[in-house]
Amino acid sequence: MSKTEPTPATEDADIGAAGSQLSTAPAEDTGVAMPGSFGGVRKPGALGWLAWSGREALGWVRWIWRQLTSMRVALILLFLLSLGTIPGSLIPQTSVDAVKAENWRKAHETLAPVYDKLGLFHVYSSVWFSAIYILLFTSLIGCIVPRTWQFVGQLRGRPPGAPKRLDRMPVHTTWHTDAEPEQVLAAARGLLRKRRFRADATGDAVAAEKGYLREAGNLVFHIALIVMLVAFASGQLWKSEGQKLMVEGDKFANTLTQYDDFKSGSLFRADDLNPFSFSLDKFEGTYERTGPQRGTPRTYEAQVTYRDGADGEPKKRTIKVNEPLETADSKVYLIGHGYAPVVSVYDGQGKLAYRGAVPSLPLDANVTESTVIKVPDTRDKDGNRTQLGFRGLFVPTQVPEMPMVSKFPALDNPRLVLTAYRGWLGVDSGTPQSVYQLDTSKMQQFKDKDGKSPFAQNLKVGDTMTLPDGSGTLKFEGIKAWATFQVSHQPGNGMALAGAVAALVGVAGSLFIQRRRVWVRAVRGADGRTVVEMAGLGRSESAKLPEEIADLAAALTKDAPPVAPKEPVAPEEPVAPEEHKESGASEEPATPADSADSQDSAEPSEGARA
Repeated sequence: MSKTEPTPATEDADIGAAGSQLSTAPAEDTGVAMPGSFGGVRKPGALGWLAWSGREALGWVRWIWRQLTSMRVALILLFLLSLGTIPGSLIPQTSVDAVKAENWRKAHETLAPVYDKLGLFHVYSSVWFSAIYILLFTSLIGCIVPRTWQFVGQLRGRPPGAPKRLDRMPVHTTWHTDAEPEQVLAAARGLLRKRRFRADATGDAVAAEKGYLREAGNLVFHIALIVMLVAFASGQLWKSEGQKLMVEGDKFANTLTQYDDFKSGSLFRADDLNPFSFSLDKFEGTYERTGPQRGTPRTYEAQVTYRDGADGEPKKRTIKVNEPLETADSKVYLIGHGYAPVVSVYDGQGKLAYRGAVPSLPLDANVTESTVIKVPDTRDKDGNRTQLGFRGLFVPTQVPEMPMVSKFPALDNPRLVLTAYRGWLGVDSGTPQSVYQLDTSKMQQFKDKDGKSPFAQNLKVGDTMTLPDGSGTLKFEGIKAWATFQVSHQPGNGMALAGAVAALVGVAGSLFIQRRRVWVRAVRGADGRTVVEMAGLGRSESAKLPEEIADLAAALTKDAPPVAPKEPVAPEEPVAPEEHKESGASEEPATPADSADSQDSAEPSEGARA
């Protein structure tokens, strides 16, 4: 090997330089500094200790920052965040359903204290989940910023020059042409720019690069993750969510006092509620009557009239299960439905004590409902103050065989089955009560005429229930439908959607766009013709790169048509002088015998042949 030829190590170095910066990943720190050795040599004295301590503390901070902002730690934190959401999905959360969480505590008295200490009943606001969230947020920012600046530097720079040996590249081709090297380089530069390569001519070669959107997609994906994290955080901090049960004809205004149940983020204020109102005009529900899907809802919609703002014009709208009402940056969802028997109660004096629709609580898919009626202001036949309570079931479709269970959710044969109590309801004790429960601890149940059996009656629409001892009457006047609505305000939803779309676009770009480089060299060969070399290098192996190089080479041959290389001319052998004349040899032609002898003598020996 001559001294002018490059060694294999040099060639590999050339390829490495040509293939550098195909990624925006920061270069790994190859230093040997380990934790605890940042301070270096400690000089004696207090000043020496202070200087050493400062260097040590700064070294530790830099080392921790490098570890935190590495992609490895970011992936670990993302995995931990995913694991942290599992208990939030399996264990009842206080912020979502406080009643369900409390029932879970009562049913698991051993695990409940442990879960409380770990914050598993409020995962998304716990200290450990917030720590993972903040660390992931910091890691992504610390990882993205240097990659972004490095990518910007690559965009502003030029493609790297061609290595010395293009035949060492994974994809390579060469041919000879009669075109001048300058013409070939100019044609190659124009061709590459036409194919949307960034091309630059340096010396005897043209360097081009393409596929920058791959790295842009990678950065967009990571930035989108940050956007989604910010969106989720803002949604949890400023969100509001409330539920309201409304009977046909009821009205609702978006104020805190109107909600039956309301939850909000830690930074939410009552003034953040958007002003709007709506009324439930009618609820319509139809059900499948035959086949395996009998009882499945077919029509399930609420017709409402709503107003945007305090003085908005009334507008009609139909709310369905997957079609909420969107108004004033809030969404109104239809989440439940049931029936409300309309009753009127008269006391022992014959005065009207109560009239209205009583929403009942569904117990099964056929809308068998638990009904509770509380009448706190009544008088018996003697004029004494007392309180009445009724408890029972409302059955939309009753059958004689099972009078206490509904067989179909529609109002085919509605019945109201009630039993009555008198005494003290406890509604004026100051302790809040559920409208769906009747506390009978201080009440006495009415009895039949025999004085032993509980007094109860099965009522159809229009029937009247007369209480014993002249205590009053209850009339079943009709039935209204009720619907439960959920009003949600999520300020980060739009941002989260934009981040998710951007993340998908970024992933698609980083997966399907290939970063590659192409070099074209044209030099004068030893035979006087131009030698054209073309090579390509991609960030990852791809079958498309050889196809692209072949396509570029075919396009370039239009301006640099290939020709066969010239055969080297062998030098003529000099004619030997006529030595035989000088030696006095005979000029007579040799006889056949002499020719044979000479051939025999000219044959090499067996040893010479070997």
